[in-house]
Amino acid sequence: MEHPTVPLPRLRPAGKLLAEPGIVDLAGRRRRPDPRRSGFTLVEMLVVLVIIGLLVGLVGPRVFNQLSDAKTKTARIQLESFTNALDLFFLDMGRYPTTAEGLNALMARPSNAGTWNGPYLRGNGVPKDPWNNAYVYRSPGQGRPYEIVSLGSDGREGGSDSAADVLSWQR
Repeated sequence: MEHPTVPLPRLRPAGKLLAEPGIVDLAGRRRRPDPRRSGFTLVEMLVVLVIIGLLVGLVGPRVFNQLSDAKTKTARIQLESFTNALDLFFLDMGRYPTTAEGLNALMARPSNAGTWNGPYLRGNGVPKDPWNNAYVYRSPGQGRPYEIVSLGSDGREGGSDSAADVLSWQR
C-alpha cells in the first residue's frame, strides 16, 4: 500500500514579498489581474477632464480678478509713496518738481537745486507701475500742485476695470 503524496508548500526566496501581486476574490483566492481591465477607460478620463474644466471655469476668473485688484492696490501704495517723497522734496526745496524734472528729481539732484537732501525714494530708480509702464507726473496739476497717474493695464488714458487709470488724488 502506497501512501498518497502530499504536496509540500512552496517556500518563498529570501527578500521576496510574502504576497504575490494579484486580486483576492470574495472566497479568499488569489487571482491575477486581467490585463484587458487594467488602467482607465476613455469615459473615466473624459469625466475627470470635464470636472477639471468646470473647476477652472468657475475658479479661474475669481483668481484673475484678485490678481487685477492686487495690481491696482499696488499702484495706489506706490502713489502714496511718491506723495510722501514729494512732500519731503517740497519741505527741502520749497517747491514740487516741475513736469520736466519729473519723478526723477526724487532720485537725482536737479540742476538748479540748492537744498536737495535726497534721494527721497529707496531703490535704484523711479519704479514703474505694476503693468510695467512709467508713471505720468504733471506739475502743476489741474487744481492741485501735482498729479501722478498710472495708466492701468492698457497703458493709455481712460479705460475701465483693470485698464482704468489710478490717480494720485483719488483714494
